[in-house]
Amino acid sequence: QVQVVESGGGLVQAGGSLRLSCAASGSFVSINAMDWYRQTPGKQRELVAGITSGGTTKYGDYVKGRFTISRDNAKNTVYLQMNSLKAEDTAVYYCNANVKIVSYNYSYWGQGTQVTVSS
Repeated sequence: QVQVVESGGGLVQAGGSLRLSCAASGSFVSINAMDWYRQTPGKQRELVAGITSGGTTKYGDYVKGRFTISRDNAKNTVYLQMNSLKAEDTAVYYCNANVKIVSYNYSYWGQGTQVTVSS
């Protein structure tokens, strides 16, 4: 059983900042990568940022230079620092953890956390 829990969402004014956290726990050998996605009603879930166990990062074009992803391997936790927030960043943010269990890799999603940016 693997649990992925996000926290840190909320309401912020445009230009403000928020930091999201995502913690993975349970029975797995290791975490391969953890990614942040976001989704708004009627749209597909889109990648915001991701980080591998080795620290390699990736970002969606629309957040480059504003968002920073980092991880604490000891805590199995990833963070998403969001600066210069815009109204269009309003969405439910989901964390995905790709973990290794025995010899196979599995993907688990969190329940999501709402981020609302007021203009």
